[in-house]
Amino acid sequence: MTLESPTRTTLAGQVGEFVTAARITDVPADVRERARHLILDAVGLAFASTAYGFPAVALDALSTFGGGDHPVLGMAERLSPRDAAVLNGVLIHGMDFDDTHIPAVTHVSAAALPAALSAATSAGASSADMLLAYILGIEVSARVGIGGAGSFHDVGFHPTAVAGAFGAAVAAGKILGLDADRLGAAQGVVGSMSAGLLEFLQDGSWTKRLHPGWAAMSGLTAASFARAGWSGPPAVYEGRFGLYNTHLAGRESNPGAVGEALGSTWELMRTAVKPYPICHFIHAFADAVLTLRPEIGSTEITEIRCAIHPVPSKVVCEPAEAKWAPRDEYDAKFSLPFVVSAALVRGRFGLAELEDDALADATILGMAQKVRVREDPDSAFPAAYSGAVEIELADGRVLRHREQVNRGHDERPLTNAEIVAKYRETIGRVADDATADRVQQAVLSLGEDGHTAADFAEACRA
Repeated sequence: MTLESPTRTTLAGQVGEFVTAARITDVPADVRERARHLILDAVGLAFASTAYGFPAVALDALSTFGGGDHPVLGMAERLSPRDAAVLNGVLIHGMDFDDTHIPAVTHVSAAALPAALSAATSAGASSADMLLAYILGIEVSARVGIGGAGSFHDVGFHPTAVAGAFGAAVAAGKILGLDADRLGAAQGVVGSMSAGLLEFLQDGSWTKRLHPGWAAMSGLTAASFARAGWSGPPAVYEGRFGLYNTHLAGRESNPGAVGEALGSTWELMRTAVKPYPICHFIHAFADAVLTLRPEIGSTEITEIRCAIHPVPSKVVCEPAEAKWAPRDEYDAKFSLPFVVSAALVRGRFGLAELEDDALADATILGMAQKVRVREDPDSAFPAAYSGAVEIELADGRVLRHREQVNRGHDERPLTNAEIVAKYRETIGRVADDATADRVQQAVLSLGEDGHTAADFAEACRA
């Protein structure tokens, strides 16, 4: 079933009209099934993140504001619904292994799921209601990101934080039963909370890990204010001081994308699941060098030339001192030279290649010094994250490989079975098979088992 096209004049109004009318039965079965698998990927990553230090720091910070009874994914602790949303976003996104809507350049699940989960659990909603809110949150986040036409990164904004706030507001507003006018107001309110700076790239700070959780909390807050009658600017997207005219002043943008094909095109199906625990901009390069590696044999590599679009290059090649010699695992995730070199040296790239022994490996760091970067005039960015590699060898050979469309893209998607395999690997780092089975059953039966969102949240605790 296709929903009727919204008729309201402002973009936020069109979104509000669409979201108000949407029912879970309007969502095609394949979209619902893919949504469950995206959630499975996200929950597995939340569990796996608990093996690292950053969740404990986040929990310590959030505990300052008091406790609560809302479950946290993969942990035993409980927090207030808004604080749980923040921590759940940190857990899902903290390893940078979570899904990405490619044209939007946005990690969509990391904000939409925490917002939908907190809102639905607090409201006593069903797991079907939660699933629908999550799907709608992704539809809006993706469209807001698409409207940025790949320019948010170029001016220093993290679109996951920017676009995710709007999706979270819609997800929470749907659970709260807001009508079209108040859903429009929720988007108007959250527009003033929609920000996330990329300055962390300069020194490896942890702020990016916080962005989707903060977006989720902002969405919950904005929806609550709208329900209470707080007004928000109707033209929050397209207005004189709306999102695109402020965040992307003078840059290419397409605000109209926010309201396009709502209910007929499901952007969730264009969401890519990551095969590597690194910035999505580097995935094509990892695949390219692993494709070429068998041809190298024992021959010495003299130079590695990587061609990349200038916008993602700013993220994964600058500043040079942090990319050619990463200071920590988070630097390494965003380092094209390191990832290419580690993949060539070890013949793989997984979570182990981000551990201390890899970061200090003299062979990997020496190989990174042979990496040269140039602009790629044939890149498909932002429609896809292309990567082209040339490896020059001491015997005079030059090996070449281009990945024009990155693996995981909707043109080359990971199958649901591959997502399950990734989930079992990630959750298996911290949980036994019985826990993994319990969580998998809870996720893959969302919306069909008659259970509540609270039941789901309990099943996904440690």
